[in-house]
Amino acid sequence: MTIASTNAEVTAIDTQARWPLLLMLGGALKWLVVAGVLSLIVSIQLHSPAFLAEYSVFTHGRAVAMAETAFVYGWAANAGLALALWILGRLGGEPLRALNWVVVGTYAWNIGVAIGIVGIAIGDATSFSLLQMPGYAQPLMLVGYAAIAVSGILAWSGRRTDGTFASHWYAIAALFLFPWLFSAAQAMLVWTPVRGVLQAVAAGWFAQGVWTLWLAPLALAVAYYVVPKVTGRALSGYDFAPHGFWTLIVIGAWTGGRHLVGGPLPAWVATLAIVSCTLLLFHTLVVALNLRGAFGGGGTALKFIAFGVGAYVFGGLLDAVTAFRSVALVTQFTHFTTAQQQLALYGGVSMILFGGIYFAVPRLTGRPWASAAFVAGHRVTVVLGIVLLVVSLAAAGWIQGHDLNNPKISFADIALHTRPWLLLATAAQLILLSANLLLLVNFVRSVGACCCCGEETAPAEAPFRPAATMEAHAS
Repeated sequence: MTIASTNAEVTAIDTQARWPLLLMLGGALKWLVVAGVLSLIVSIQLHSPAFLAEYSVFTHGRAVAMAETAFVYGWAANAGLALALWILGRLGGEPLRALNWVVVGTYAWNIGVAIGIVGIAIGDATSFSLLQMPGYAQPLMLVGYAAIAVSGILAWSGRRTDGTFASHWYAIAALFLFPWLFSAAQAMLVWTPVRGVLQAVAAGWFAQGVWTLWLAPLALAVAYYVVPKVTGRALSGYDFAPHGFWTLIVIGAWTGGRHLVGGPLPAWVATLAIVSCTLLLFHTLVVALNLRGAFGGGGTALKFIAFGVGAYVFGGLLDAVTAFRSVALVTQFTHFTTAQQQLALYGGVSMILFGGIYFAVPRLTGRPWASAAFVAGHRVTVVLGIVLLVVSLAAAGWIQGHDLNNPKISFADIALHTRPWLLLATAAQLILLSANLLLLVNFVRSVGACCCCGEETAPAEAPFRPAATMEAHAS
């Protein structure tokens, strides 16, 4: 008797796609640890500039670029794409197709990321945020992404049901929009770069698009699928979900100009971004309304997602407030901006993806997680690390911003004022690295148990309760 026949939650869709998706998730967690090590180095250098200064590979600028690349394109991309494919397969009602292309694309994507990080280390980086990798690494990544996306597009176009759900919309939007966004940025900034201040405009558009048109949709696809599945209830205010989706897709990328407030370009560019940030609050409120059920449920996956949704909503409100010129005068070009980025990428996207991993892996392996203690330990430490990191960087940035606006305070004094908070940020990075090592070890043990026991061995007890079968009426 197979696992699929003994447990209603493990289906042929899960067992057939098991190894390609676990390959992607395993790669994601390895990149997460690599990004954690690099982020720890970056954090130490903020208050101790001499740390690893004798090694050109780890100069602060290169370390920042490598950490950013490993986190976004290594961790978030692999985890988000794996969960998006799994969700599209489940919602489509039949096993995923073109999985060989997924495997080939996964290797191509990750080899491209590795080449990009090596290129950054040897000094070939570009100067554009979230596009630091040298031009020779990017085409391979684009080809790999296209190969991975084929399976998701086939699952969506060949679905058995006529209707679509919010998880469909966000997952498919991410699959389609990133290649356009990535290739357009390469053309404008790397291959045939535009001139003058247009570079800043294009770079701001791309950096914001990576968030609003790719990472956020991947995370929201997971949240919109898992929350009703775990709670067993339809989403609140689901009729507003299409409006929230289109608000993000249409308006999201226009908010990139908020990073250019006070820059040498027409004032209307920044003004348009400020207005767009305010309009985007509608999307944020819709997400809060739809996913508020995450805050009243139990289970490991839902606890991670509840924190992620809370961080996503709070981050959206904070983006709108700090976009105004009077606030940006203090927060722009300080550690406060880094705190906002960490709140979005770690607190919002990553926590939702963690929840998706904790929900999906037992269904892919047909077995519970190897260590319940590691699961609990990861949740406590990662929450502590994120809160401490965001608060410490925000405090350092607020102090830094006020000091920079005071001509009587020297740069040495500014460094002295922010040093205690930056030391706390380093402690937070160490906590996060420890937390993610727990998750990686637990994942390896869980997958290893699946390999050792074989696919035909049923677990002694169900690792999760029977499905609420929410795909039929809510994503």
